[in-house]
Amino acid sequence: MLSQVYCSGSQPFRQRLLPWVQSTALSRSRATDRVQPSAIRHVRSWSNIPFITVPLSRTHGKSFAHRSELKHAKRIVVKLGSAVVTRGDECGLALGRLASIVEQVSVLQNQGREMMLVTSGAVAFGKQRLRHEILLSQSVRQALHSGQNQLKEMAIPVLEARACAAAGQSGLMALYEAMFTQYSICAAQILVTNLDFHDEQKRRNLNGTLHELLRMNIVPIVNTNDAVVPPAEPNSDLQGVNVISVKDNDSLAARLAVEMKTDLLIVLSDVEGLFDSPPGSDDAKLIDIFYPGDQQSVTFGTKSRVGMGGMEAKVKAALWALQGGTSVVIANGTHPKVSGHVITDIVEGKKVGTFFSEVKPAGPTVEQQGEMARSGGRMLATLEPEQRAEIIHHLADLLTDQRDEILLANKKDLEEAEGKDQVIRRRLAAPLLKRLSLSTSKLNSLAIGLRQIAASSQDSVGRVLRRTRIAKNLELEQVAVPIGVLLVIFESRPDCLPQVAALAIASGNGLLLKGGKEATHSNRILHLLAQEALSIHGVKEAIQLVNTREEVEDLCRLDKMIDLIIPRGSSQLVRDIQKAAKGIPVMGHSEGICHMYVDSEASVDKVTRLVRDSKCEYPAACNALETLLIHRDLLRTPLFDQIIDMLRVEQVKIHAGPKFASYLTFSPSEVKSLRTEYGDLELCIEVVDSVQEAIDHIHKYGSSHTDVIVTENEKTAEFFLQHVDSACVFWNASTRFSDGYRFGLGAEVGISTSRIHARGPVGLEGLLTTKWLLRGQDHVVSDFSEHGSLKYLHENLPVPQRNTN
Repeated sequence: MLSQVYCSGSQPFRQRLLPWVQSTALSRSRATDRVQPSAIRHVRSWSNIPFITVPLSRTHGKSFAHRSELKHAKRIVVKLGSAVVTRGDECGLALGRLASIVEQVSVLQNQGREMMLVTSGAVAFGKQRLRHEILLSQSVRQALHSGQNQLKEMAIPVLEARACAAAGQSGLMALYEAMFTQYSICAAQILVTNLDFHDEQKRRNLNGTLHELLRMNIVPIVNTNDAVVPPAEPNSDLQGVNVISVKDNDSLAARLAVEMKTDLLIVLSDVEGLFDSPPGSDDAKLIDIFYPGDQQSVTFGTKSRVGMGGMEAKVKAALWALQGGTSVVIANGTHPKVSGHVITDIVEGKKVGTFFSEVKPAGPTVEQQGEMARSGGRMLATLEPEQRAEIIHHLADLLTDQRDEILLANKKDLEEAEGKDQVIRRRLAAPLLKRLSLSTSKLNSLAIGLRQIAASSQDSVGRVLRRTRIAKNLELEQVAVPIGVLLVIFESRPDCLPQVAALAIASGNGLLLKGGKEATHSNRILHLLAQEALSIHGVKEAIQLVNTREEVEDLCRLDKMIDLIIPRGSSQLVRDIQKAAKGIPVMGHSEGICHMYVDSEASVDKVTRLVRDSKCEYPAACNALETLLIHRDLLRTPLFDQIIDMLRVEQVKIHAGPKFASYLTFSPSEVKSLRTEYGDLELCIEVVDSVQEAIDHIHKYGSSHTDVIVTENEKTAEFFLQHVDSACVFWNASTRFSDGYRFGLGAEVGISTSRIHARGPVGLEGLLTTKWLLRGQDHVVSDFSEHGSLKYLHENLPVPQRNTN
C-alpha cells in the first residue's frame, strides 16, 4: 500500500495548520459519535451550492431506510467511474466535471462531514501524457516538414495500461491537489491492491491510515495501484489501451465503505441509475429504489464506453455494501445539467439516481400511483356523464353522512398543530390554522358545491365545440377531453381535497394529491371517502393520495406521468413549485395582491362595507384586499374618516404608501414594499390622482389577480373594467367574490393569473382540453391538389346544443 499526503499551500502553511489540527482533533468525532449542531462549522459562502447545516449524528450498523435520511450521513464515499473522470475522446480528463465534483465534495467536507474519494482516471491521464511524448519523440524533421494531415496519420503504438497508470497517477493527484487547494482542503493519495485487503496486517494499516486522515480533516483519495496489478484481459472499450477493469474500483469502493463503516456510498457513472431494462430501450424505466432480490427482474445491458465493470458489477458491489450497513446511490455524474450538483442533491435526499434500500414501503411508490391515476383517469373518462355525476353526488352524501368521523380526524390535526407538535405549531401561523379547521357548516357548503359540479358535469367531457365539413363525406369535430393526470399540491386546507376530487371526476382526469403534514388525518379520511365514491363504478384508483416521503421538488420532476400541476397554498409554495417544475405546466398564481380603488364619486354607504368585507371577512384568502387606493380629493373628508375608523375597529394595521405618507404629519408605518401580500389584518393605503393613475399603479404593483373600483360614475367604472389587465375586475363588489363557488362553478382548483388556457377561478372547464376527430371515406390529400378531383368546402356545421338542465 502506498500513501502520500498532499496538503494545500506551502510548508509554512502546513506548519501553521498542524497546531490547529492538533487542537481540534480531540473535538472532532468519528462516524460513530454524536455531533452536536453547534459543532458544525459555518464557513463563508464561496460556492453557489447551498449549505445544509444539519446535526450529523448516527450510529452505524444499519443502512438508511429512506432518501430523506441521507442528510444525516456523516461519513461518505464517492466513487468516480472512468466514464465520469475521462473526456469523451477517452484520452485525458474531463476537467470541468472534475472541478464540479471537487467543489461539491468540499462543500460537504466543510459542513463537518468526512468525505472519501475512490477515483479512476490514472490510465486515461497517463495515456494522454505518453501519447504526447511518443509524438514528440518522432523525428523532429518529420514533424516540422510534414503537413498537419500527415502528422495525424502517424502510427501510435498500443499503450500498455500499467505504463499509462504509472505515468498518469502523479498528474492525476496533482490535479486533485490543485483543485482542493482552492477550498483550503488537504487531500491524501492512497494506492491499494487486492492483496492489501487479504493481508490482515495491511488491512489494519489501511484502516488506521484512513481514520487518521479523516481525524485531521483530510480527504483521502483512493485508487487501485494500476501500475502493479495483473494485466486485464484485452478489450476494445478504450481504443488503443487494455483497460484496467473498473470492476476493481466498484468492489474497492464497496469494500472501503464497509471497512470504514461509511454511512453513504455514492457511485457515479454515465447513466442516470439502474433501469428495469437496458438504458435506451423503448420500455426502459429508471428504478427509483432498488431492493435486495429485485435483481432477478432486471436485464443488464452493455458496459460503459470506458471501463469493464458495467452496471451488473455496480449492483453487486452496491448490494454487498448495503448488506454491510452502508446506504448506496448510483447516479449519473456526466450529465451537464445535473452533474454540477448531483452529489449535494443526493445528500439532501433529492430523487437522483437509484437508491438502494432494505426497507420496502407498505404502499405503492409515487411512480406506481401516477400510473394508476393515469389508467383510472382514462377509465373515468369513458364513463357516461350520468355515472360521473352519480359518483360526485355519492361523495357529497358521504361528506354529510360521515361528518362526525371527518371532524374527529380534523380535531386530531388541530390538536397536533396547536399543542402536541411544537415544530408544526411554530411553522403554522394563525391564518393557516384557520384554513386547517373544518366545521359542520364547511362540510355542508362543500356538499352543496359538489352537487353543483355534478350538475355541470352532464355535458363536459366529449362535448362538441366545433364542426366543419372539410369536403364531401369528410367532417371534422373539435371535442372537449380531459387534460390527463393532475398533481394538486395543497397545504393546510383539507376542504380542498373533496373539491378538487369532484372536479377531477367531473372532467375525467386522473388525480395525484399531495397535502401538508399538518392535515394528515383529515386528508386520509377524505381521500378514503373519495375512493369509496369512485368504487361504485370501478374507478377507485383514479384518485391517489401521495403519503410517501416524496419532496414536492421530486414530484415536480415526474414529467412523463403528470400533465398539469396545480398548487393551492401560500405564495411561497406556488413560487417554489413554479421554480421546481421541469417540463410540466403550472396553473396558479404566486401572489394575490388585490387592489380596491375608491373613486372621487364613490358612494359613502358602499365604501366601508366593501372595504370591510374585502379585508376583514377572511384576510388569509388569496382574494383578500391588500392595497386600498384612494382618490386624492377624498382625503380629509368624512368618507375617508369613516374608512380609517372602521379599520381601527377591525384592528387592521395600516401601512402608508409614499404619497399617502407625504400628506400626513404623523403617518402610520411607511410600507416597505407596494408589492406585498399580507395575508393578515394589515392593509396598505396609497393616494392616486385619477383612475388612470390607479390603473397604472395596479399594473405596476399588482399580481393580476382581482382588482375593484368603487364609484357611482358608470363611464369611469367601464373605463376601469376595460383597461385593468387582471384575471378578475369588479365594479362595486367585494374582492372576495373571486371564487369558483361564488361564480357558480361549484368549486375551483385554484385561481390562475396566467394568460394561457384558463384564467381566474378555474372550475370544470379549466380542466379540459380538446382533440380533433376527422371522419372520412378513403380521403387522401393528393385529391385536393391543383389537378385533383376534390375541392375544400370548409363549411361550418351546427354544434349540438349543451344540456343545460
